Amino acid sequence: MPTRSIAALFLLALLAYGAVAAWPLLTGPQIAIHSPNEETLEDGHAYIEGRALHTKTLWLNGAPLLMDESGNFSAFITLPSGGAILSLTATDRFGREITERRSVFVN
Repeated sequence: MPTRSIAALFLLALLAYGAVAAWPLLTGPQIAIHSPNEETLEDGHAYIEGRALHTKTLWLNGAPLLMDESGNFSAFITLPSGGAILSLTATDRFGREITERRSVFVN
């Protein structure tokens, strides 16, 4: 009887480990933009920074954006006067895609 209990406990632990290891595969890509946060820029210069998780490629307004090993990214761009929408698109290795947008206004 103790052998069955040990085997069941081992199997339960193995299933729990598999669920934790598979979680990134199930959730898809994620983007967290730290700045800018829908604000008004005086000089037209915007510093964009954030973190992308479970991501193979990252694009900012259609241009590739580099990430470090942890998924952190940053970019410094100049925007024209008026309103602008910053669009970040992340794609994972399975082709799933997510897009996050921020609106900024330049005086």
